[in-house]
Amino acid sequence: MNALKHVTFAAGLALAPVDAGGAESSGWQALADERAVIRIADAIDRAVDAQDWKLTRSYFADRVTVDFSSLSGQPAATIPSDDLIGIWAGNLRGSKTSLHLRTNHQVVLEADAATVASNGYAWNRMEGNGDPLWEVWGTYEHHLVRSGARWKVDGFIFRATHERGNSWVKTTPGQ
Repeated sequence: MNALKHVTFAAGLALAPVDAGGAESSGWQALADERAVIRIADAIDRAVDAQDWKLTRSYFADRVTVDFSSLSGQPAATIPSDDLIGIWAGNLRGSKTSLHLRTNHQVVLEADAATVASNGYAWNRMEGNGDPLWEVWGTYEHHLVRSGARWKVDGFIFRATHERGNSWVKTTPGQ
């Protein structure tokens, strides 16, 4: 089984495009780093949707620069990651559910830093005031730094391109 993993991995490396969104694989480590940072961006979505705030927090550095200005109108800010997770936990709880999806990842690796750009979709549902749905499409950009043997998100931008549905669902915390 172990030999099969190595052959499959080597075949994937050999067949990978030379330019995968700016991250030219210079070997096994670059490919492993690229996969790791994509996995973290995706894992944040899964943890948020599961309302697993401890796991969500584990993907972030102690401080994070966040920019949700396209949704909130508030300027980008550098805040403690605990505050970001607290805001999400306060909004997405109990009767309010969410689904986050992302695709078309493009990774740029630079020594001990990485940027993952992707297209994203988010859906929130909560009963109680008309249409129970609110959804948004846009682009994400995660900036990560290597912290020891792990990658951590220290920057997070969402640029909304379209939204529809009940804005009450967007702005009202779950009960």
